[in-house]
Amino acid sequence: MKRMGAAAVLAAALLLSGCGKAALPYAREMGDMALLRTMGVDAEEEAGQVRVTVSTGKRAAGLQGESQPPLILSAGGESLSAACLSMQGLSDSYVFYGYVDQLLLGEEAALEGVEPVLDYFSRDVELGLGAQVWLVRGGTAQAAIQAGGETGVDSRLSTLQTDSEMGAAGITRTAGEVFSSLLEQGCAYLPALRAAGPEETEGQTVLLEAGYGVLRDGKLAGYLDGESAKGLELLTGQTAEDIIEVDLPSGRAVARITEVSTRCEPVFQGEELTGLRLYCRAAAELAEFHEPMDQGELAQLREALEEREGLRLRQVMEQLRGWGTDCTALGSQVAQADPARWEKLRGEWEERFSMIPYEVSVQVSVSRTYGDLA
Repeated sequence: MKRMGAAAVLAAALLLSGCGKAALPYAREMGDMALLRTMGVDAEEEAGQVRVTVSTGKRAAGLQGESQPPLILSAGGESLSAACLSMQGLSDSYVFYGYVDQLLLGEEAALEGVEPVLDYFSRDVELGLGAQVWLVRGGTAQAAIQAGGETGVDSRLSTLQTDSEMGAAGITRTAGEVFSSLLEQGCAYLPALRAAGPEETEGQTVLLEAGYGVLRDGKLAGYLDGESAKGLELLTGQTAEDIIEVDLPSGRAVARITEVSTRCEPVFQGEELTGLRLYCRAAAELAEFHEPMDQGELAQLREALEEREGLRLRQVMEQLRGWGTDCTALGSQVAQADPARWEKLRGEWEERFSMIPYEVSVQVSVSRTYGDLA
């Protein structure tokens, strides 16, 4: 495992990049510059070639600041540096990367490996690891950026990030978080997007959430969808607001999962790690239900919610174990529980994680918005 000095390497990279925005060049006026917000990276068909696509947000024109469509530029090259430099010749304005806060990775680029891109962001004086990173599922970053049309894609990505912070969308991650996970654990997860065509979205092309991509050794191992994606969110304790419907004798009840906490406890026999125990605790509010709901039905509801969340956890564990990717860092919880024993496990954790028995325990408390029921 290439984990030696990972924290020090990343810290140095953060200092070099500043994770903030580079100062504007003194010789340039703001009106002469194209301030980029989004960058996409794709692998070209020719081996060793990459394509970089960039976009500004909506631009102001004239003294009245009238809105213009975003500026989108795209260039290929044998390296990211060469492709980015080529952008200067495609625009009448000076192309400035210091405001890039969104990074899109095409699927082919992820299959080839994302570490060169993340390393580039860590070293470039204008870019930084604070950018939000997304994986374009089944497509290219170039097409995803162009899908924004005259309104641009940056506002859509900003909305997804804000919704995530409010618990109304899936987990978002920065380039630094993904890079750190790859350096320290050899694997990582990142949110995936797909372009929904006009037939799905009433005449517009929109970027929609599409689960999570899982990276192993920097390359795309596979995707987590549906219940497995929800399971990943449970494992991290960052579940998006979730609606679960349950049929009861008195009618259908609709519960909203509002809080989740999951911890991992190792099971040792002597010096040998023999298993893992996952304890998930969740809180749910009744959003819709038929009166009266007696204690028997309430117990049925709670059991149904616990069964659903337990199934999600088992599904995601089976997928991650199949790939040998502990991308939610359960190993770090084993290390915290017993640092001495962990030192003996560290070098073989990927293999052990794939094979070790585990148990899942879920407990859900259910309440109305105005008082606890159970």
